[in-house]
Amino acid sequence: MQELGRRCRSAAPDVIVIAGPHGVRVDGAICLADVARGAGTLRWQDRKVEMNVPVDAEMTDAVADAARARGVPVAMAGYAGNRRNQSVLPIDWGVITPLWFLGHDRNMVGHGEVLAPAPAEDKGPPVVIVTPSRSLPRESMVTFGRAVADAAAGDRRVAFVASCDWAHTHAEDGPYGFHPAAGEVDALVVDAIRDNEPGRLASLTERQVQDAAIDGLWQTLMLAGLMECVPMRVDLLSYEAPRYYGMLVAAYEPV
Repeated sequence: MQELGRRCRSAAPDVIVIAGPHGVRVDGAICLADVARGAGTLRWQDRKVEMNVPVDAEMTDAVADAARARGVPVAMAGYAGNRRNQSVLPIDWGVITPLWFLGHDRNMVGHGEVLAPAPAEDKGPPVVIVTPSRSLPRESMVTFGRAVADAAAGDRRVAFVASCDWAHTHAEDGPYGFHPAAGEVDALVVDAIRDNEPGRLASLTERQVQDAAIDGLWQTLMLAGLMECVPMRVDLLSYEAPRYYGMLVAAYEPV
């Protein structure tokens, strides 16, 4: 992740579109954060990290409009304040963790709650926060990725992050228990990413998805759709299963 952060700093994106599995989900739609900011706090043992990030309204609207134009159902989610410029969405580990390495690496003490004041200044780029619904057809994820490419076709430099873990059934003592599908599915994922063919993961069966308890399929299919419009090369930086879950880091750049 540190190497990915270094490459992100070098690319200097104007906005980061981040799609993750754990945010506000709306059944039958892809949810976008219709807010001014996102705020959240991560706690682990005796450590705590707070984050408060700006949400890019212009790019959020552009992505939503492009998705609707392609026939993808979209839901715009606000939180707290009824006015967009006063609305702040709670953000989770699926957003906070990657953003920490992608320009937002400071502990913003006192700002990690939706009712906390915004910081005096922002360090990292603004974001667009996306959460897919798994009840949509997989092809909708690919189409949404194409819509992100449509929205990013202007002069601004746009980064896309498919945030996730992969299989969650690597260990018997994990919350989902052990299943041999974990290693099998993660091997297919690693091969697809290394071969720069993320779209072939659409062929995973529902049984494989459930037995391995994966988080990443939907966001990765968005990446596949984006890559149909913006060809990219990949560098697979890391794969490991440190506990019961698999984790992968890959960097992409346009060719």
